[in-house]
Amino acid sequence: MTAAMVGWAHMPFGKHAEETVESMIVRVAVDAIHDAGIAPEDVDEILLGHFNAGFSVQDFTASLVLQADPALRFKPATRVENACATGSAAVHQGVRAIASGDARFVLVVGVEQMTTTPGPEIGKNLLKASYLKEEGDIPAGFAGVFGKIADAYFQKFGDQSDALAKIAAKNHKNGVNNPYAQMRKDLGFEFCRAESEKNPFVAGPLKRTDCSLVSDGAAALVLTDPATALGMKKAVAFRGMSHVQDFLPMSKRDILKFEGCSKAWGEALGDANLALEDLSFVETHDCFTIAELLEYEAMGLTAEGEGAKAVLEGWTEMGGKLPVNPSGGLKAKGHPIGATGVSMHVLTAMQLTDTAGDIQVKNAEIGGIFNMGGAAVANFVSVLQAMK
Repeated sequence: MTAAMVGWAHMPFGKHAEETVESMIVRVAVDAIHDAGIAPEDVDEILLGHFNAGFSVQDFTASLVLQADPALRFKPATRVENACATGSAAVHQGVRAIASGDARFVLVVGVEQMTTTPGPEIGKNLLKASYLKEEGDIPAGFAGVFGKIADAYFQKFGDQSDALAKIAAKNHKNGVNNPYAQMRKDLGFEFCRAESEKNPFVAGPLKRTDCSLVSDGAAALVLTDPATALGMKKAVAFRGMSHVQDFLPMSKRDILKFEGCSKAWGEALGDANLALEDLSFVETHDCFTIAELLEYEAMGLTAEGEGAKAVLEGWTEMGGKLPVNPSGGLKAKGHPIGATGVSMHVLTAMQLTDTAGDIQVKNAEIGGIFNMGGAAVANFVSVLQAMK
């Protein structure tokens, strides 16, 4: 165990026109420091996960965290970016700072404000997480990238529309009970399965209900070393973690295998000396429902081409053998890019400290997190376990 989370904060995700990147950063940073029970001057290093890519005019944002308290002035602060895995990249960087002994307390913040950007610009900004040289002309932006992946999967393994609709319905049902979720509405399988005026096709076989939401939001956490964590009021340790980076062009890899995801899971579980069946639940990166389906296979829950079995047979439901996205996932909770990975760690820590409220997984002991940037390009896995 290299580091532990000892405090955290999470604001509701959604449309927050009254907020700014700065105000959201300050809000969660103040709350996370207070939750950890430390003073701002105890913070040794600050890491900010902020993708931006044109969403915010202010592109130099690391020092905005210092606005949370005058005592943070002169602390080292760095902005971290790795597409949609930006938040987890910041968290893992913080863990390394603790493990190296360079810092005793690290404050990690993730933030994004997307909804104040005009629609066409949102798609253009998100597409920057693809290989523009080859993929920049794909229609429908990043949805088009995953629509192309879904098309290829359907051609190889058959129509998976039932499975994708079941994933969407599952995550929306879970999101109803998450107070931080952007969409708290149980849409039901039939609505997610059928094309309609309210649920049109967006790209390939993907409908609107197959796509994660455009969101504003922030989350933050405080890290320390395990020995220090044992003397604090709560502690959730990193039992294993891995970061695997793959080729950016989809043309250089088999896009249906999510090999970087598979390798990251293997390394993190090996680091933790655990098997997948030892996990109580998983928070995974369902930017699109086809991504969650492929992640079932990549993590080893099913064989290749059989991901549908996991959701259609109820394995990944709350109460199933491996609940996936009890938070509602990106699909219902929302996906403010830079905040997503930090959010996943915060909500997992809440599960492991039995403070997740109405989304609590019964007897949760060990949680797994998979957060990716691009189409399985940046792959981050964390395995967390409560210390006390």
